[in-house]
Amino acid sequence: MVDVATPKTSAIITLAAIVVVIAGMKAASALIVPFMIATFLALITVRPMLWLQANRVPTVLAALLIVLTILAALTVVGVVVGRSLAAFTAALPGYQQQLQGLIDGFVSFLAQYTDSGQSVERVGDLINPGWAMGLAATLLNAVRDIMTNTLLITFTVIFILLEASSFPTKITAAFGDTSRALGPAKHFLDDLGRYLGIKTLVSIVTGLLVWLLTWKLGLDFPRLWGMLAFLLNYIPTLGSIIAAVPAVLLALVQLGVGEATATAIGFMAINIAFGNFIEPRLMGYGVGISPLIVFVGLIFWGWVFGPVGMLLSVPLSMTLKLALESDDRTRWVAIFIGSQRDAQHTLAVEDEKAAD
Repeated sequence: MVDVATPKTSAIITLAAIVVVIAGMKAASALIVPFMIATFLALITVRPMLWLQANRVPTVLAALLIVLTILAALTVVGVVVGRSLAAFTAALPGYQQQLQGLIDGFVSFLAQYTDSGQSVERVGDLINPGWAMGLAATLLNAVRDIMTNTLLITFTVIFILLEASSFPTKITAAFGDTSRALGPAKHFLDDLGRYLGIKTLVSIVTGLLVWLLTWKLGLDFPRLWGMLAFLLNYIPTLGSIIAAVPAVLLALVQLGVGEATATAIGFMAINIAFGNFIEPRLMGYGVGISPLIVFVGLIFWGWVFGPVGMLLSVPLSMTLKLALESDDRTRWVAIFIGSQRDAQHTLAVEDEKAAD
């Protein structure tokens, strides 16, 4: 008879449970994603909500003001994405065809002046330059589809905000003094809310600057590129690259090499200024996750929840890290997916304990 308590059996059961949970999340993504977005919106707005309450604004009125602001922002996003995306989607096949013609001409030019002309042509056949433009349309279509659940998202945010101020009291009444046990979770939620708030402000400014840049250069659909830059700025490093590529390719097709180069330089300057200087100064800390895990999380959460999962990959990975840190048996996994600074901090704490 098999002993279910053996480490090997426990590992198999745990792995099977993880697979079942992931499959369940993927199957229920249409229901989970709106609630997930509502939760992150509530984390962003809970600080203004508590500030209004501290200044003697009634809870219901404070929640109403916050929700009206969210509705106004979602309306703007919906209008911008809806109008620009319809025109861009209609023009997309023509842009892709022109871009493919440029690539074919460049490959033919290389094939004439190299010894391995056939090899160059085979490589050219594998290149699909229109994929980046199609990816931009896919991401924005996903955002537009989410806007159809605005009512569900709004009501969920309202109820979360109304519960936010009373939740600590309820926890204490139900379980007693749990300040020590809930301390790490509260600290994490504060950090996550602060991260999302600062990231949102930086993303808004980034989107406005990209819109101004593409509008000044005369690129088609400047509002669309500004919105794409705003959304993809939530993905560290990779997001700015994904946002820049379709705009640069469109500039190449529509305006020429000089304007495409200017577009690339403009995107680079904006993202270096905010990603390397302004954002780190505002936050004072990183996301606490290894760059490799950021990339893997982008792929994994995108597979589970679709394009919205890609946009929220970092907050989701941060949440997973907290869950792993809460159990001694999985804390080592949290250390591996964390940043080098977190690992050094853990070593310093262990050295202090050993010295005592």
